[in-house]
Amino acid sequence: MVRMSEPITAPVLQISDLKKCVPGGRTLFENLNLGLSPGEIVVIMGESGAGKSTLLNLVAGLDQADFGAITVEGRDLLTLSDDGRTALRRDRIGFVFQAFHILPHLTLAQNIALPLVLGRHPGKTALDRANGLLAAVGLPGRGEDYAAQLSGGELQRIAIARALIHQPALILADEPTGNLDPETAERVLDLFRSAVRTSGAATLMVTHSERAAAIADRVFILTHNGLVERHAG
Repeated sequence: MVRMSEPITAPVLQISDLKKCVPGGRTLFENLNLGLSPGEIVVIMGESGAGKSTLLNLVAGLDQADFGAITVEGRDLLTLSDDGRTALRRDRIGFVFQAFHILPHLTLAQNIALPLVLGRHPGKTALDRANGLLAAVGLPGRGEDYAAQLSGGELQRIAIARALIHQPALILADEPTGNLDPETAERVLDLFRSAVRTSGAATLMVTHSERAAAIADRVFILTHNGLVERHAG
């Protein structure tokens, strides 16, 4: 009897031999390699100035490396045009920032629906899905409210819903609890972990927070010579 092998899951994100220099020629980091599978949460930690946010910008196609390759769902960012990278960010990547970036002149539902609207989905479909996600992040019936009516923790919930609405393959999170008090951060991180597990998106988060690192499948320290995995204990 022949036993069928388990299917091989291709990485959502593959970073190979990445090198990035800063103005003046100083090497920020090099020899950086990383792969993320669907549903996996990976946290990058490191000292301030180590290049954590720069790494996210490289993965998002907002900046270019000096050497190496980055592929998202098999698409090499270096071979994509500017329009191609823009489309990839719009359609396949979700973003969660420390500063929330919720637009004050739009309702909460409109803020969440924005990635779908930019992707030219019908407005009613986008708003219906946004209202469904509001319930999923614990804010049912708040679609017509505005950002000024929400606390910091609630705003970050809106940002998480917005990052998930277009069902991205990859989520990039930059210090997502940096502006929250510890108790609120704890609740938001629990919700974030649950939401991304349900979505099946691969998640790359940079943070200084040990609590945020606790939700990760793997934790790495960013150094001048690439990533060093930090093992439990």
